Amino acid sequence: MDHIVQDGRHGLENRIHIVNEDGQVVSKRMPENYSITPLELEQGDSKDDRNRTNQQQQQQQIDDWLPITQSRNGNSWTATFHLLCSGIGTQTLSLPLAFVYLGWFWGVLCLCVAFIWQLYTIGLLVRLHESFPGTRYNRYLQLSMAAFGEKLGKYLAIFPVLYLAGGTCVMFIITGGGTLKLFYRLMCDDCSSKNPLTTTQWFLIFVCLAIFVSILCPNMNSVSLVSFLGAIMAVGYCTVIWIFLVSKGRLVDTAHDPSKAVMSEVGRARSILNALGLIALSFRGHNVVLEIQATMPSSPNCLSVKLIRKGVIASYLTIAMCFFPIAIVGYWTFGNKFPSTGGMLVALTTSLHHNSSKPVLGLIYMQVILSCVSAFQIYSMVIYDNLEHAYINKTGKKCPKIIAIGLRILFGGVTYFVSVAVPFLPTLGIIIGGIALPLTFGYPCLMWLAIKKPPTNSVRFWLNLGLGCLGIGLSVLVVVGGVWNLVCRGLDANFFHPH
Repeated sequence: MDHIVQDGRHGLENRIHIVNEDGQVVSKRMPENYSITPLELEQGDSKDDRNRTNQQQQQQQIDDWLPITQSRNGNSWTATFHLLCSGIGTQTLSLPLAFVYLGWFWGVLCLCVAFIWQLYTIGLLVRLHESFPGTRYNRYLQLSMAAFGEKLGKYLAIFPVLYLAGGTCVMFIITGGGTLKLFYRLMCDDCSSKNPLTTTQWFLIFVCLAIFVSILCPNMNSVSLVSFLGAIMAVGYCTVIWIFLVSKGRLVDTAHDPSKAVMSEVGRARSILNALGLIALSFRGHNVVLEIQATMPSSPNCLSVKLIRKGVIASYLTIAMCFFPIAIVGYWTFGNKFPSTGGMLVALTTSLHHNSSKPVLGLIYMQVILSCVSAFQIYSMVIYDNLEHAYINKTGKKCPKIIAIGLRILFGGVTYFVSVAVPFLPTLGIIIGGIALPLTFGYPCLMWLAIKKPPTNSVRFWLNLGLGCLGIGLSVLVVVGGVWNLVCRGLDANFFHPH
């Protein structure tokens, strides 16, 4: 185990050395917020120390300019709102489909294992955020580069992180825009038939609303109130749906037999992989955990991990109370009749009595729309941060407000174009879940091994090594299963137009 000592040479009493069990100095760090005087710089150990200090000061200045780290006034409450808003999404409404393929026993077991596993990895991430005194890894990509090396870490993390952030925003546009269309038809039957808007026009309305909110919220901490609203809406529609389903009761002639859902042995193997992909996609959000923690203050006396730990406990207890009832009650209600595309929203619209449940459906639709708009802000902030960081690297100065607004509008235009060009993206959720799976279940364990370097004969070493390799292996299998499912289903009209 590493030990922390203070160096008293050359008057640098506050320099922190990290010493391993053999007495060797493995790292030299300065406490956070410690300022160095010119005299101390002249008396420093070496030119490398001065260069390292200058680099840290430059990085701190850049962090003060970027959206994620611009404000550090967050607390446990704001972290809870961010985690709930980003952790509960419309992908939760597809969990009953996983039970259709797995059945009661294996469905509940896989959901429990996935929940415990991802809760363990999020604990690793929040502790790795400040692996060394005075150094904060504020972004998932930074932690990956610190663990695996600059080139390999960037190669492993940059595509899934940006793909998951951007792809999730596109899914919000498709789901939110489609739900806007359903809400309008539900509330205005007569006028909707006279002047109908196309699906792409509803997508555009949703994008304009989401980008308008993004312009009003320039950094991650400023999204707190929006996250608060999104968290209430997400918990709200999950709770309303399962209570509503219980009150309505099961559908007539409902079967709960996975062997009848898919007849062939090959199809059953493919459906199991698809079910694992749906569960993995439900537990997304690890790619923004470090960014959420970056909004919190930290000092040697009160590290940010103490603050976010409270938020993690509160938010994931709430998430469990949303995920498990939705999955269990949804499967109990619909059984094998649960739709393979569209999830719970399609099931509610087509399978239940429309007229008698109009107010409830309207409430659910509105909550889904507001939840999508709110969660869009958190995931898009990762993209804004990378775009502004690229501008700073190129120009060497802070991104002007007008440029920042332009980047947000540009991102909105790109995501809108993708949503129009690929409106069937939600049906590819299995593949997205497979690509994102290492970020949640694999990489955190391997990054912990690379940074903490535990003894190879310890239980913690083999546990993290096993979970890390298993997470990456499952990712490959789920992606293969998603592509396999895509090929077998074919590209029919319903596939391209899920709404």
